[in-house]
Amino acid sequence: RESSPAAGCSGGGFTSARMPSEAMLPRSPFTGEVRRAAASGRSRARPRGAGGGTVLLPSMLMFGVILASSGLLLMIEKGILAEVKPPPLHPAAGELSRRGGGGEESPGDLDYEVLQDIRNRTIRAVCRQRAMPRSVWELPAGQRRTVLRHLLVSDKYRFLYCYVPKVACSNWKRILKVLDGALESVDVKLKMDHKSDLVFLGDMKPDEISYRLKNYYKFIFVRNPMERLLSAYRNKFGEIKEYQQKYGVEIIRRYRKNGGNSAGDDVTFSEFLRYLLDEEAERMNEHWMPIYNLCQPCAVRYDFIGSYERLNTDANYVLEQVQSPSFIRFPERQSWYKPVTAETLHYYLCNTQRRLIKELLLKYILDFSLFAYPLPNITSEFCRQ
Repeated sequence: RESSPAAGCSGGGFTSARMPSEAMLPRSPFTGEVRRAAASGRSRARPRGAGGGTVLLPSMLMFGVILASSGLLLMIEKGILAEVKPPPLHPAAGELSRRGGGGEESPGDLDYEVLQDIRNRTIRAVCRQRAMPRSVWELPAGQRRTVLRHLLVSDKYRFLYCYVPKVACSNWKRILKVLDGALESVDVKLKMDHKSDLVFLGDMKPDEISYRLKNYYKFIFVRNPMERLLSAYRNKFGEIKEYQQKYGVEIIRRYRKNGGNSAGDDVTFSEFLRYLLDEEAERMNEHWMPIYNLCQPCAVRYDFIGSYERLNTDANYVLEQVQSPSFIRFPERQSWYKPVTAETLHYYLCNTQRRLIKELLLKYILDFSLFAYPLPNITSEFCRQ
């Protein structure tokens, strides 16, 4: 059950990162192809101006071509990238929260630096592309509305939080309400109201928006994209009647023969994925919209990217950074909460057509690559195990 608040709804600038080197990848018969394709991609770059200077980076289209020609799609098929597991992100040793880490293992400096470096450098490399937005004001109106609608404001503690549904955002909203005095404690057992007593950046005037984006501490929490989608599927179509009626009935009507009599409460995972493939990312419901589209990490320079996988440690680190009162801590998960496990995710993926998953990976590829999540292993050999 993930509909409760305990389950959750669901950085100064970046320094940027080398992607994992060939040495980090497992040896494979495709290594030569990857090396040749990468070299070919580099040879297309040309210096700007006679003096050398800045190197022209390829367009986003060419970026996609280079990724594909470098063997990305082949590695998706063979499950090679799934074997490269980046270490979890967390605050560096010495910066651990006085609030405690919720029982999580104390991190080491190297783990933190590697993942943060990969994320930051990847984001910087992608966001340097000429066509990418440099601020929210360069975004099309619809995309700007989406990100401003997801940036929550604390003027008292001078921070902006981009909430991502299915990444513990209910608990973060509880914390914002406590910091603002609208809620007595994060442990109060009340159904979460996701609108009242919260301040959204999109409700402010342009000059107020610009000031806060420039001067406030900005953070976001991310999650493995496939795990987030499965969490949304199980919660919304397994428990929430409103979603069953609004989305489930339509999904079954589209993708199931003779499904006209369904109440929308028996949507299969494959039907859900087919629906996602046919939807435009910018028009998706926020619970399955890609994180990139929700929070626009090129247009907003986040000071910190926290991980759902190290939720308590990273959350309490953020509370330290914004200098919140020491008695405020990130809420513990309730004892009855059953998160999506690796085994559950593997079960769903291995019982879904590989073609569907491979096509869906391309739709969420920025979430995988920018936030350094490994692609899922869906090889026949792995699934047989």
